[in-house]
Amino acid sequence: MTTCLPHLRNLLAGLNSTSGMPPVTCIVADNLMSFAVDAARELGVPAVLLWTASACGYMGYRNFRLLIDQGIIPLKDEEQLTNGFMDMPVDWAPGMSKHMRLKDFPTILRTTDRDDTALNFKLHHVERTEIADAVIINTMDELEQPALDAMRAIIPAIYTIGPLNSLTDQIVPFMDPLHKVSSSLWKEDHTCLQWLDGRKPRSVVYMNFGSVTVMSNHELVEFAWGLANSGQDFLWIIRPDIVKSEAAALPPEFLEATKDRGLVASWCDQEVVLRHDAVCVFLTHCGWNSTVEGLCGGVPMLCWPFFAEQQTNCRYKCLEWGVGMEIGDDVRREVVNERIKEAVGGEKGREMKKRAAEWREVAIRSKVTSLNNLDSLINDVLLSGHSH
Repeated sequence: MTTCLPHLRNLLAGLNSTSGMPPVTCIVADNLMSFAVDAARELGVPAVLLWTASACGYMGYRNFRLLIDQGIIPLKDEEQLTNGFMDMPVDWAPGMSKHMRLKDFPTILRTTDRDDTALNFKLHHVERTEIADAVIINTMDELEQPALDAMRAIIPAIYTIGPLNSLTDQIVPFMDPLHKVSSSLWKEDHTCLQWLDGRKPRSVVYMNFGSVTVMSNHELVEFAWGLANSGQDFLWIIRPDIVKSEAAALPPEFLEATKDRGLVASWCDQEVVLRHDAVCVFLTHCGWNSTVEGLCGGVPMLCWPFFAEQQTNCRYKCLEWGVGMEIGDDVRREVVNERIKEAVGGEKGREMKKRAAEWREVAIRSKVTSLNNLDSLINDVLLSGHSH
């Protein structure tokens, strides 16, 4: 918020003064770098922000101001985190699901300090979003209509261009060097796919907590035994740094008990895994990319949100979109086992499968709209040559 603008200014000036280089005609920046809009204004070129999370996540942050005005946050004391206060229904928040509880809002509000850096940083950037010429969101209109309507009421132009991953497949030819560019933050291990090829259709629980989530070794072990006791085949991605401050250690007994039906790998091409016929359930931290990839794959989800707006995505998956079930903050092996069994073979599991398949169809249909939205964004905003 204080340091970046001058550096961006210098970078742009450098690009504009390099002979033989075309001038900068527009700026597309991450939403949390809204200083880029100031730089664009100085140059007189259009500025577009890309909000990489969900629209419901955006509205979750945007409602912080109302929660502050009503004296609900910051919290009065730490005890409110554990005494049931967080279960308070918040069914009045503009643009949000009627099923929201305080605990379903982005976790950044869980502070007792009005001057909390993260709280003010997030609020600053989501409120400044409306000064951009347009905002891009990796989502589909049908999925988040009320949140998008609320955003459109306060932001001049919103372009839903999602699912971004499936659009890339359409726009970038397979032989193009760009096709090699992966959005993955870790090196992928391709043995997973051969392993999946050898499994029965809809038999594998896929478990991956994304690029940054961390857990305690105790939680890791509880997940492990929940998986083992469920009797399901599984593919579990365990990053080298998944356990905070210590090496991830799976019990040797667990590895022994599951050696014929489980594969533990360090990273994989998640989109391909979620499209694989062998996968039946996705155990996820509810990050937005994972959520969208799960919906595109038509895979029901078991949710263990970690931080930020993952809690909001989780609530929507379970109660608005019908594709998920929560595991709960406190990881216990019996709950993990129970949820897996319910998702794979239970009544609730059947309902989730049906809804997941419907969202997959919506994702396929939305490609046309998204490509049109991308064209209008380029022609109406990025190529217009001046900021509005």
